[in-house]
Amino acid sequence: MKLGFVSAILGELSFEDMIDFASENGFECVEVCCWPKGKAERRYAGVTHINVDEVDEAKASYIKGYCAQRGIEISALAYYPNTMDPDLEKRAVYIEHIKKLIKAAKLLGVGTVNTFVGRDPHKNVDENIEIFKEVWPPIIAFAEEYGIRIGIENCPMLFSNDEWPGGQNLMTTPAIWRRLFEIIPSKNFGLNYDPSHFVWQQMDYIKPLYEFKDRIFHVHYKDIKVYPDKLREVGIMATPLQYMSPKLPGLGDVDWGKYVSALTDIGYDGYTCIEVEDKAFEKNLDDVKKSIILSRNYMRQFVI
Repeated sequence: MKLGFVSAILGELSFEDMIDFASENGFECVEVCCWPKGKAERRYAGVTHINVDEVDEAKASYIKGYCAQRGIEISALAYYPNTMDPDLEKRAVYIEHIKKLIKAAKLLGVGTVNTFVGRDPHKNVDENIEIFKEVWPPIIAFAEEYGIRIGIENCPMLFSNDEWPGGQNLMTTPAIWRRLFEIIPSKNFGLNYDPSHFVWQQMDYIKPLYEFKDRIFHVHYKDIKVYPDKLREVGIMATPLQYMSPKLPGLGDVDWGKYVSALTDIGYDGYTCIEVEDKAFEKNLDDVKKSIILSRNYMRQFVI
């Protein structure tokens, strides 16, 4: 396994400075954020370390050369919108940008694009699966044409009031995964697996690794801390940030030894990326860099 990080947390750095930081601090890879240029729609979004609108043969050659000189691989291109947004105009924009990432990934020699499948938060699972049947088969067919895998992160995206009650990402549980993989059995359609999202949903984050081992394209290392006293006050129907908080690996409730052990059991030898969303380490850029290094130090006991 190769250890890296998600570039979103270093959004104020240029692509070059971000890659330099990864190289200077002993990482092997980076999941590079490729949002459209413009204002971020939410926290940790809107980061553009590679502008895919500008990626042609010459730009791709420069990016590949820069990374190669510094010993850093791009684990995936990343863009996490709601591709099943009820606003059809927004949906079309999001899907078109995902296709741009797929084309750019091909030019860059990157095998994976990470994203969400999206969801209409005001419709139930069955209704959203019908939307999925319309939206996603053409996207995966497009990815197959370019030889790119699509890794879907299992984050429910229902942290804020405007995302309530259903969230903005359908692909969140093993029960739903089975249904969606039956609809799209393509080997180019899989998972960007993040155990932290199972913790606050009170789900087993180890067992699914074994069942879905052939669908795991990419792995995130992000921790979650659930506060039982707060949960007792607001209950599981509250927006999750009322009773939990994202933390650096090792500072929350994920058992990382068991998690990485399961990854070795299934023979996973791909990219694994630290995702930092810990508000306790966001006072300034130096604090953010410290959070990545602390996370690296902790995960190096499992990933060498």
